[in-house]
Amino acid sequence: MSKFFDIKFWKFILVGIINTIVGTAIMFGLYNLAGFSYWVSSAANYILASILSYFLNKYFTFQHRGGSLKSAIRFAINIAICYLLAYGIAKPLTMSLLAETTEKVQDNVAMFVGMVLFTLLNYVGQRFFAFKE
Repeated sequence: MSKFFDIKFWKFILVGIINTIVGTAIMFGLYNLAGFSYWVSSAANYILASILSYFLNKYFTFQHRGGSLKSAIRFAINIAICYLLAYGIAKPLTMSLLAETTEKVQDNVAMFVGMVLFTLLNYVGQRFFAFKE
């Protein structure tokens, strides 16, 4: 467990806070203000925030000195898998738990649950796959 909760973990949390602010504004803004769908809103969040995340985590969090192309490919694979898993689980789970609420409430809660699941999966993927030492 000590390998998880070292300085890299806390740097990842700091980068995550920055990404969460940027990504949440994008996702909920597109969904609630611009009228985009659940999938488009959440995907736009992760595409745009992931670009920021890649650079911050590569150079600040993990101080990865390996090849940029290799780490960028691994990072993109990790993001795609984490996104599909997190949001693929969050949507049906939330729909079943909140079946009596409106679709807008279900989608907003599902996007929040997806963010939490994504963050947990993403840390493990970046630490031990994308930027592994």
